[in-house]
Amino acid sequence: MLHIYTGNGKGKTTAAVGLAVRAAGAGLRVCFCQMMKDGSSSEIAMLEKLGVTVKAAPSCCKFVSEMDSSEKAYAAAEHAQMLADLTMTLAMGNFDLVVIDEFFCALSAGLINAANAEMLLRTYSGTPELVLTGRGACEPYLGAADYVTEMTPVKHPYDKGVQARKGIEY
Repeated sequence: MLHIYTGNGKGKTTAAVGLAVRAAGAGLRVCFCQMMKDGSSSEIAMLEKLGVTVKAAPSCCKFVSEMDSSEKAYAAAEHAQMLADLTMTLAMGNFDLVVIDEFFCALSAGLINAANAEMLLRTYSGTPELVLTGRGACEPYLGAADYVTEMTPVKHPYDKGVQARKGIEY
């Protein structure tokens, strides 16, 4: 089934990590791909210890808005390759759960091509279980999803100027 975790609130990646941990604990084969992240988030080492295959975007060590045009072009090429690899991964059936974290953010930032992203959706057969996260989930993904969870911020320390904390937000 297709899961989407979206919205402006905290917890999209955390929910996806939780599902990956649950699936790994049940003996399922899990691939956790982080778009727009360089693989340095605190959860990555633990996922790997659980036997989860982890993929990330090493060139994304800063926000897209801070990248110059050559850095953004390199990141876009890296993300295009990640998306192509993930499309093939889904088709091959080597995993029971595939998470594509920050999928919608990469799409809206122009790091993945919309036509290629929609091709992933069109070729997705319903297996393995697929999770897409990120702010701004849109059609046709919402319509195709079996689960859609929207994280809504009610209160967050960031509103008081508290920056992201290691182990809590990343």
